[in-house]
Amino acid sequence: MPRKTTTPPPQQQQPEHGEVPEVVEMEGGEEEDSQAAAEVEDQEERWARLLPELMSEVVRRVEASGGERWPARKDVVSCACVCRRWRDAAVAVVRPPAESGKITFPSSLKQPGPRELPMQCFIKRNKKNSTFYLYLGLTSATVDKGKFLMAARRFRRGPHTEYIISLDADDLSQGSNAYMGKLRSDFWGTNFKIYDSKPPYDGAKASSSRSSRRFGSRRISPQVSAGNYEIGQVSYKYNLLKSRGPRRMYCALECPSTQETWENCLKTKFRKPTGNTVLRNKAPRWHEHLQCWCLNFHGRVTVASVKNFQLVAATDPDDPTSSKDEETVLLQFGKVDDNIFTMDYRQPLSAFQAFAISLSSFGTKLACE
Repeated sequence: MPRKTTTPPPQQQQPEHGEVPEVVEMEGGEEEDSQAAAEVEDQEERWARLLPELMSEVVRRVEASGGERWPARKDVVSCACVCRRWRDAAVAVVRPPAESGKITFPSSLKQPGPRELPMQCFIKRNKKNSTFYLYLGLTSATVDKGKFLMAARRFRRGPHTEYIISLDADDLSQGSNAYMGKLRSDFWGTNFKIYDSKPPYDGAKASSSRSSRRFGSRRISPQVSAGNYEIGQVSYKYNLLKSRGPRRMYCALECPSTQETWENCLKTKFRKPTGNTVLRNKAPRWHEHLQCWCLNFHGRVTVASVKNFQLVAATDPDDPTSSKDEETVLLQFGKVDDNIFTMDYRQPLSAFQAFAISLSSFGTKLACE
């Protein structure tokens, strides 16, 4: 009878001196990661279990203790980032820009500015990559270090030009989560449309044109709209006779309502459609001694340029040449250096709308000059 033989199991290779088995290392690393994640989750639960009154008091003290201006204001944002309950407490304490005159959250960029004093910002232009950076002024100086708000890059789409606006200066694409909206011009660069990435009010329909779509497909996810929402137009009047003078422009915008509560706006619920706001450029005056057209920018603009403008509200929407209040400038934009421009806006405009209108002033407009 043949003998039954058994093959001994292969011996595991022993690690050399000073080495640690890979299996043991992986198990130990996973255990440490799970413990760290459990500790973080436990800390978050402890903060979330605080009484709402105590949360609100903490946020109030953080805002009162040097949180009026950036960069100290980032502590208020940090409180809102703890969890949903802390976010609700921060929203209840922090007031919108129309009331406080301060920009706190990213949603503040699409809220109306203050009524009395304008929000002072400036734009830096990079000609090499056709990128524009919007900063919030931190001091009373014309230009300072600033707090970065948004960026835009100019793209050529066939006969049209588009400015993609984003919260992230390194990710300027319509598929980005930081995408805010865009500005699109016609062939002549005299008519522009402003698009928002989110619906301006409940029930708003995205633009059906192919050029206004964000993605090639109809839907990426239920939370991300595949289209853009048109919220305004900017037009420059033709100057066929080549008469001397600055550019003439007017804007028709769908401005956010100042009657909505701050909480509802952040939750993007219960928003109602608002009427159009029509703006036109303030007429400059001819200075005989200087032999040029002049506007009073109150020291915020120091370099003469055809790009400089001031916008005021028009009385009759059907007649953009009419003026409701010639003295109250809702948006002013002007040059202070070769690649630096100031941008001051106030209610009913938001920072996003003011930035889009200002971007339309860049570039040569042969039919208007």
